[in-house]
Amino acid sequence: MTIIVAHDAPDAIRGMLKRWFIEPRPNVFVGTLNRRTQEKTIEYIKRNAGEIGLLIISSYSNCQGYKIESSGPTDRRGVEVSGLWLVAEKWEDSETAGTEDTTATQ
Repeated sequence: MTIIVAHDAPDAIRGMLKRWFIEPRPNVFVGTLNRRTQEKTIEYIKRNAGEIGLLIISSYSNCQGYKIESSGPTDRRGVEVSGLWLVAEKWEDSETAGTEDTTATQ
């Protein structure tokens, strides 16, 4: 199963997603696709959607049974920690974190 939340998606993207998914709420798409179709659909969305916020939750063979991907501007990010997918509300990029930590200790 795949769930896609696409904030402010253009009509062309929404129309394409409606081919494969149901839309229970505006900009929320739910469906079950084979792997190839899912990969092609997500690749198409990322390539043509521009700067929309995109959250993708899809089935995956790990202990939780899913993985989280995000694209575009978002205030949350799916991260994998010790094999578990979590949603980080705040994070620091590794390059930024390294420079901030050294200035704080001086």
